[in-house]
Amino acid sequence: MPVPMDAFDDVRPAVECLDLLVEPVATAIRAWSGSVAPEELRYVDTDPAIADTALLVETYGPWLLEQSANCVVVAGKRGGETTLAACVVLSHTRVDVNGVVRRQLGARKASFAPMDRAVGESGMEYGGITPIGLPAGWPLLVDAAVADTPYALIGSGGRRGKLIVPGKALAELPGATVLDGLGIA
Repeated sequence: MPVPMDAFDDVRPAVECLDLLVEPVATAIRAWSGSVAPEELRYVDTDPAIADTALLVETYGPWLLEQSANCVVVAGKRGGETTLAACVVLSHTRVDVNGVVRRQLGARKASFAPMDRAVGESGMEYGGITPIGLPAGWPLLVDAAVADTPYALIGSGGRRGKLIVPGKALAELPGATVLDGLGIA
């Protein structure tokens, strides 16, 4: 089921809202390529006070939990080196950090990245990190369920606003690898 866009008061093509997006996200949308037209990416103006998934669900309804995806930054460590990666999973699941992520990154240990590092290196705000516009060297791990969804509500890079993006567009982002079982119940 696609995200019911009429549930929101203000939905516009993201290309018309570049001034509302953090710079890395705006830059990525300006340079957009792939099988999904950039006009299919939508910006939804939302209150930054309800940026967290639980508050969005409380405000807009339980359907949102099934149609939202979270992007979390993880740190994989091996031999004194740390690799940051972003993981995108449906909001009703959690990232399999110690299984799928650790193996995919070839890391001895994997954990959620410290907030200050995730925010500082992504150029995005905590609670709004999105897979669109991530640093070029970061692996992007996308759960197959997200890639298969017609549309997912994701962060916009800032706490204000969200993006509605076709799942296949997320699977085509630079550095993306689609993985079964990345998101677990």
